[in-house]
Amino acid sequence: MDIRSAQKLAWENKLAKGFNATDIPLEFCLLSGEVAEAFDAWRKGRPQVAEELADTAIFLLGLAEMLGADLQEAVEAKLAKNEARVYRRLPNGVLIKDAAGSH
Repeated sequence: MDIRSAQKLAWENKLAKGFNATDIPLEFCLLSGEVAEAFDAWRKGRPQVAEELADTAIFLLGLAEMLGADLQEAVEAKLAKNEARVYRRLPNGVLIKDAAGSH
């Protein structure tokens, strides 16, 4: 399944079940909660980490639809942009974007 199809299915399920479809700030908060649940499952070694990550993705897909964003197009564009970026490592080991290579 591609991202665009998943976004449509997530939105249709959201509408069919009567979930939030208008309150964008609430949806950002709910998405944050889902990320926290995934982290907690991973941190505690629970087997449902993938399920929690799926919940996170579903909330993100629904939020993208609420905002009128084509998430597939945005992800493809961002991956291409990231691929072209040049990074350098600071003496402390942190990677940063190389200003000379980020035009």
